[in-house]
Amino acid sequence: MIKNTFCILDGIGEKLEKRLWRERILTWENFTGADELLGFSREKKDFLDDCLMQDAVQLGADNAVYFSRRIRRREHWRLFDFFKDSAVCLDIETNGLQPNSGGFVTVVGLYDGYDYKSLVRGENLSAESLQKELSRYKCLVTFYGSAFDVPFVLRSFSGVKFEMPHFDLCFAAKRLGMKGGLKKLEHELDIVRDESVHGLDGYDAVKLWEYAKKGSRDAMDTLIRYNREDTVNLMQIAAIFYERLRQSTGIEEYLSCGVA
Repeated sequence: MIKNTFCILDGIGEKLEKRLWRERILTWENFTGADELLGFSREKKDFLDDCLMQDAVQLGADNAVYFSRRIRRREHWRLFDFFKDSAVCLDIETNGLQPNSGGFVTVVGLYDGYDYKSLVRGENLSAESLQKELSRYKCLVTFYGSAFDVPFVLRSFSGVKFEMPHFDLCFAAKRLGMKGGLKKLEHELDIVRDESVHGLDGYDAVKLWEYAKKGSRDAMDTLIRYNREDTVNLMQIAAIFYERLRQSTGIEEYLSCGVA
């Protein structure tokens, strides 16, 4: 999808992007390869050609940070397909308080599509260990993470940076007309949770942490399983939402007509 994206360019919104698609300008190569385009002066066309050629160079170099800054956040989803093999899903658990009121992160869950890893307070969770894990990836996937998880982590751990593109599934769901939290969406999408943590929520996660700190290994194991379900399921939802968002742009109509 990213190579079909023109709203990356200054002065081009989704409406003009669709007009370009209708005019058989479907890719960056189509744009730069056209001698002239209706509505673009020669100077403007040359300038945008240079921008797209630079974008192509950075995409070829897998420079995710570049595109994180280049594309409006609400359009970061367009990068998911290109960077999905180096994407990471993240979900945190906390003690139920805000950082400025004694709150802290208890568990950070990370899942790359193959392996799940938990970083636990007092065991292996630190600014250094978290940053080391994040540095391995090029795309972040969360549910409401741009409003909760990421700000909470940034206030809790000095030196941690989130510079990669961020596909927030909560706001993607709203864009698709879907309502409710993560568990409601999982139900609608027929994504099943482990029975051992079925029905648990964020409040339960706080209580499980309290029990774990009092010595309950079962509570800690359940908390990790709960976080794992929250984290691992994000990848499946991301793939579904990416396809639905792509369909919603209308690009598939032009591609399927053999316009490319």
